[in-house]
Amino acid sequence: MGNTVPLLAVEGLTKSFGALVAVGGVDLSIGEGSIHALLGENGAGKSTLVKMLYGTLQPDAGNITIRGKPTVVTSPNEARALGIGMVFQHFSLFESMSVAENIALALDHKPTPDEVKVELKEFVERYGLHVDPDATVGDLDVGVRQRVEILRVLLQKPALVILDEPTSVLTPQEAESLFGVLRQLASEGKSILYISHKLDEVRALCDDATVMRHGKVVERTDPRKESSASLARAMVGSDVSEVRRKAGAVAADAPLVFELTEVKYDPGTLFGMSLKNVSMRVHSGEILGIAGVAGNGQKELFDVLSGEALVELDAVRMDGHPVGSLSISKRRQRGAAFVPEERAGHASVPAMALSENALITRKAPEDGTLGSLGVMKFSAIHKLSSMIRDAFDVRSAKADPAASTLSGGNLQKFVVGRELSRDPKILVVNQPTWGVDAAAASFIRGAILQLAEKGSAIIVISQDLDELLQISDKISVLSHGHLSEPLDASKVTLEQLGLLMGGDPTAGQSETTVVERSDAA
Repeated sequence: MGNTVPLLAVEGLTKSFGALVAVGGVDLSIGEGSIHALLGENGAGKSTLVKMLYGTLQPDAGNITIRGKPTVVTSPNEARALGIGMVFQHFSLFESMSVAENIALALDHKPTPDEVKVELKEFVERYGLHVDPDATVGDLDVGVRQRVEILRVLLQKPALVILDEPTSVLTPQEAESLFGVLRQLASEGKSILYISHKLDEVRALCDDATVMRHGKVVERTDPRKESSASLARAMVGSDVSEVRRKAGAVAADAPLVFELTEVKYDPGTLFGMSLKNVSMRVHSGEILGIAGVAGNGQKELFDVLSGEALVELDAVRMDGHPVGSLSISKRRQRGAAFVPEERAGHASVPAMALSENALITRKAPEDGTLGSLGVMKFSAIHKLSSMIRDAFDVRSAKADPAASTLSGGNLQKFVVGRELSRDPKILVVNQPTWGVDAAAASFIRGAILQLAEKGSAIIVISQDLDELLQISDKISVLSHGHLSEPLDASKVTLEQLGLLMGGDPTAGQSETTVVERSDAA
């Protein structure tokens, strides 16, 4: 790190899409051997900036220099040739192919899979990223797939590695292992550009941070000298309130609202995850968190809870009534509400206006104010949509825009608001704050807590352990289709949850690692 010329320097980088200035005059420099965080809310310009560095977008103005030499990054191939590698947030692996075959396809010198195995051996031993080169990717846990993505980039021998939300699918133990790899890479002189919304991770790992807001750099700081609150304040421009569930919020005599008993479900797809004897009980006013690494049955569990996948009639009960073989519409009529993980396409119809999307999870008999006998009252529907937008601070350029024109965070707030506006007896929400900024996440979590205080039973499926610890009364872990016994969220530790997520069924029985957490923790 003694080199005074930065590995990468960006000066005045600018990119516009029509009237929208996504990145406006950004300056950024990364030294050799540095782990540099890039922080900002959704829409701050991080993705656009990184795409320009990796050659998938071309800037309208500004300069990029590598080791002091002006550079034009025309494509990802050019970026790799210049020593820039990128590990994307969403995997780009072929599930039906082997690890070696996936890596061979990504390398510009086009080695054979057998040649890859020889090259791979050195990197596996050096960094401890153990993978079986002959394993089929579709059979691998998500944490191992992340290793494959990282190894695929390392075999390109980059000087700068860009990582976008690399721990979003990892257990705490896997994340700590990744940090060890990144620290080793930095010690060897490689530079890391680290994008994450997990500010505690940034403070522990990174030695420099650039904060963006509305397409501009607003602060450069040493995150080790900051608090998570001060970093969040820099990202948002104001204080972000933390919501937290108080211990003992559920009455001891709260009635049972929702129950699964020994549910077995096989999705019948090649890489789906079967549910194996899953049981749960959720009471009025209770929030049950479901933790787990992606791909361990979350989608299948949501489908069973919502009625998109039907099981034995008596295996699922609402208010004591069997509903296991009832459709999602019939469960809604009984007072259930559902927020799926995919907000565009599953939770909403992108081409339809928000007012139309407000209607699609309702039926006229359920709410006569919206229409009856097949005749819709459009003034009432528009009023409902406006009420949801106002109550959940959904921002848009038009009064009734198409869902596709909203940012991810604003569409998520609308979808959650639409379901909560029905005052459901039970809410099932899958990844409630996935990909939304800190302010929107805080708002959504607060709304879920308010619904629980009204007496609704709530099931939150989330990969964000911090989120579950903040808002849950109890937490169960889904691993390889098995659901653990619920643990008290006010006492359970990240270590326990991580071990359960990794498949250790005894972790939740350990008393030695249980530590009381205060509400202010």
